[in-house]
Amino acid sequence: MFRLSSWLLGLSYCVWVALAQAALAQPLTVGSKRFTESYILGEIVSQAVTAAGHDRVRLKAGLGNTGILLSALTSGEIDLYPEYTGTITREILKTEQALSLAQINERLLPLGLQAAVLLGFDNSYVMAMRRELAEQLQIKTISDLAKHPHLVPGLSHEFIGRSDGWKGLSAAYQLGRLSPRGLDHGLAYEAIAAKQIDVVDAYGTDSKLKRYGLMVLLDDRQFFPTYEALLLVRADVPAKFPESWKIILALQNKISQQAMLELNTQVELEGQTFAAVAQQFLLTQRAQPSEATSTASVQDGQRLVSKQSFFSALFGVDFWRLAAQHVFLVVLSLLLALLVGLPLGIVCFYRPRTGQVVLSLTGVIQTIPSLALLAFLISLFGMIGTIPAIAALFLYALLPIVQSTYTGLSEISASLRQAATALGLSDRDRLWLIELPLARPMILSGVKVAAVVSVGTATIAAFVGAGGFGERIAQGLALNNTSLLLAGAIPSAALALLLQVGFFVLERRLKRATG
Repeated sequence: MFRLSSWLLGLSYCVWVALAQAALAQPLTVGSKRFTESYILGEIVSQAVTAAGHDRVRLKAGLGNTGILLSALTSGEIDLYPEYTGTITREILKTEQALSLAQINERLLPLGLQAAVLLGFDNSYVMAMRRELAEQLQIKTISDLAKHPHLVPGLSHEFIGRSDGWKGLSAAYQLGRLSPRGLDHGLAYEAIAAKQIDVVDAYGTDSKLKRYGLMVLLDDRQFFPTYEALLLVRADVPAKFPESWKIILALQNKISQQAMLELNTQVELEGQTFAAVAQQFLLTQRAQPSEATSTASVQDGQRLVSKQSFFSALFGVDFWRLAAQHVFLVVLSLLLALLVGLPLGIVCFYRPRTGQVVLSLTGVIQTIPSLALLAFLISLFGMIGTIPAIAALFLYALLPIVQSTYTGLSEISASLRQAATALGLSDRDRLWLIELPLARPMILSGVKVAAVVSVGTATIAAFVGAGGFGERIAQGLALNNTSLLLAGAIPSAALALLLQVGFFVLERRLKRATG
């Protein structure tokens, strides 16, 4: 076990040093939510600053919902992210009033935040249905939905929980008899096309409304507020990054409603990458007014946005960065679980009453959904990123290690213990020289299970900005892009197989060493 711990500690240290060296300079950190438009806006902001060369920029894309981004912003994990005025007033400031930008900033001041750089377009929520179903039922407005309680809304989880989402909409339009189903936003369109749901929430600039032939229902009671796109910034950012802030201010009113719709279309319908369409947009913004230069810039941009194949996604430039992050998360959490779980397993055997409590608690932890556990840990630590992700993986890895240690010790016959005692061995010597070596195969099997489970569970780390191959899976979900999903899932599966092979080799060597 000492060899295994040393190996895990050494590998964890090497990965940690590599990541720490890459993060020595304090970067401007840009965040984004987990839907197409936010991914694109995050890329536009980060690439604009990168191109100016004033500060090093780090993009934490696809972090999740408003709550996670706000926590990251206030804790200093990110410096800014794209947001909307309606979301700020209702979800962050908790008011139903229509506020001007000055009023918003007045209320954000005590939070140490600032809403700035109106980007130039409005992206309010809309409700949409399949056109043929809406015409068949003669539904034109959101009010008409109340007449058809058999309809099944398929709504994003964030929309269901928001006051400016289903909660408020249902109360305003008396839609309480409808039973919504929670779906990932990227999958809802497939579900409505397959007639598994009837109504979806969407954004006004969402290109998939056109792709799937959906009809937007009239908000006849004007429930949805204005959602002007802007940047939500920590108040110290303009002074901390003055040159970069000038570049960011230049994005004011530079993205029209039509331009945003076209950018979304290039990603969602034409299969282009977030980074490529953002780069194309910035190229056209910087292009000279002459026709020749403008044409050349557009052509350059078109070359940049060639479709991303599965193999180019799998072996993209981010492969080694994501691999290092994924391995670091797994190794460090597994090492911590081994250092804590092994003693706990010993306690479980020698203190049966305490052991039942420990085994029950670790078993209960396994039943907690991963995202719910992450949300709790984010609140507990007051930050997003690597620390809550490692804490979650550590907790999930405890049960197999504790249980295997307890089981391994339990299977040792009483006669062997009596023989050890007869030889004059102390309890401590008996544990280290007799019991743990005999229980080693069972303990290793538990560690192996914990390692494989950790590799798969580590994909959720991307939802809180801790990186890993889950970043690709999150983007694939947002775009309903199978290639991106597989580009994240296959390396994770391969890593799990490599770990299994590594443990198999380790077990064989240990058997040979013990003869």
